[in-house]
Amino acid sequence: MVEKLQSRVRLRPVDLARGQGLSTQAVRNYEEAGILPAAERTATGYRTYTPLHASALRTFLALLPGHGHRTATAIMRAVNAGAADDAFGLIDESHAQLLDDRRTLRAVESTLRDLEPVAPTVHADTFIGPLAEQLCIRPATLRKWERAGLVQPRRDPLTGYRVYGEADVRDVQLAHQLRRGGYLLEQIAPLITQVREAGGLEPLEAALTDWRSRLSARGRALLNGAAELEAYLRERG
Repeated sequence: MVEKLQSRVRLRPVDLARGQGLSTQAVRNYEEAGILPAAERTATGYRTYTPLHASALRTFLALLPGHGHRTATAIMRAVNAGAADDAFGLIDESHAQLLDDRRTLRAVESTLRDLEPVAPTVHADTFIGPLAEQLCIRPATLRKWERAGLVQPRRDPLTGYRVYGEADVRDVQLAHQLRRGGYLLEQIAPLITQVREAGGLEPLEAALTDWRSRLSARGRALLNGAAELEAYLRERG
């Protein structure tokens, strides 16, 4: 009985828009994108929506924080097309990505905790040979890391030799430990960049705390989106 009554309720685009703080054009765009089911039209061509459309809009907006616009759109398109299994697959992928990000964060935190201080034999303004020897790696490896953006030594203006300052040695040591941990150069480069931008390892702790908070927020957002999607699926029947 309730479903029949709801099916008779007619809502205008502005009714959906006001309820979510959106513009009527945004509602129309969402319908055209397949996020909302197709609206019925009056004899004069105006769109009319139902509580089901309002539920679809709430669901999409709940999915956005956890999945992002592209995936949230794809999920709603799949559900509205009757392909719920495709939607579930997309949701699984978002959860897998979150799990992978959590693992990366834990690995980075572990690496930073275990990172040994610069050995006394390695001083600022050292050259490639002594640094490579101290770390038991080849100079060619340091040059490869430089090309990958992991370290940026300056050049001596007279000799053209690479000169590794204190920050450079720190970056090399961090890269060395991450490489021993099995990380790829493209995975290490963003972390090194964060260390540089933070001005060292200690300031990076604040960035890691923020990263952890954002992952937690994303996890809760995925749960909230799942709850709204389940309600929407029940309404669709």
